[in-house]
Amino acid sequence: MNRRNTLVTLAAVMACAGALAACNQNKGASAPGSASGPSGADVSGAGATFPAPVYAKWAEAYKASSGVGLNYQAIGSGGGIKQIKAKTVDFGASDKPLKPDELNAAGLYQFPTVMGGVVPVVNIPGVAAGQLKLSGPLLASIYLGAVKTWNDPAIAKLNPGVKLPSMPISVVHRSDGSGTSFLYTSYLAMVSPDWKTKVGASDSVSWPTGLGGKGNDGVAALVKQTSGSIGYVEYAYAKQNHLANALLQNKSGAFVAPTAEDFAAAAAGADWEHAQGNYLLLLDQAAPKAWPITGATFILVYKQQASPERGAQVLKFYDWAYKNGDAAASALDYVPLPDSVKAMVRKQWSTEIKGPDGKPVYAAQ
Repeated sequence: MNRRNTLVTLAAVMACAGALAACNQNKGASAPGSASGPSGADVSGAGATFPAPVYAKWAEAYKASSGVGLNYQAIGSGGGIKQIKAKTVDFGASDKPLKPDELNAAGLYQFPTVMGGVVPVVNIPGVAAGQLKLSGPLLASIYLGAVKTWNDPAIAKLNPGVKLPSMPISVVHRSDGSGTSFLYTSYLAMVSPDWKTKVGASDSVSWPTGLGGKGNDGVAALVKQTSGSIGYVEYAYAKQNHLANALLQNKSGAFVAPTAEDFAAAAAGADWEHAQGNYLLLLDQAAPKAWPITGATFILVYKQQASPERGAQVLKFYDWAYKNGDAAASALDYVPLPDSVKAMVRKQWSTEIKGPDGKPVYAAQ
């Protein structure tokens, strides 16, 4: 299926999710870890737009093989966290991992699904994809509003020979609570003391300047229609919308492109075994080819499942995706988890996610 059809599939999934959400609101909140509906009903989830393209592909294939669908609302990581805490969905999805103390306070458990990259995208007349070079501190200065035009000397210095127009920079950012924003602002806080002091790192910040778009798709649309703009999106959205990406200087000093190979380079040193609560960031890694804004995306479920059948349906879907979804993930330039991490997560399911009787809700096959 081509990328246009992937977007159509995702739209259909989101439309179904809207109907399900309305139904759940009419029936009231479900018990912890259990959305309303019989055990064989479709799995319901909500949250991050970062992994939505691959979840749509997985959902299509899983429905064909099992008859069980995935109703996923791509509403942003902040919304996903709120909905799982409100117990209106079977799982939440977030690119911002929750810290162990927050997980424990809410009775939640999180596990990673895939990894990918957050990419600066631009719409500059005469500048093609991969032609513009940016550094982390320069990116922070642009988003602080300190660098205001595309021919600013700070940009020109990194881009000799590139014809940069003397037009204003239109900054685009997320308007919703976003794990993509969490990764982006966390990276900027790592490389820019000014950003760390004045703005900070979170899924929702007080942006110093710019226009807000809802979701990765909203940011992509604004950049595409606004000449002179810069935004940030998960790489699949950059590809699907044919947006020009910038090269970004990494910790080793190299200007790297956003590719699955460079996302994998950033993820290569990830120490999942010692990541308490699976809390792990992959930002600004030292590997020579590492893409600086790389991150995993996570699923949130209740440790105590009121309905073991519903909890099992969620884990069956992601167990299937672990076994059968790597090709679809790679085609969309996500990085599949290493087999060792998948095995680790499956073991965690048996100890972390249990029904009222204390027994595991699902034993991975």
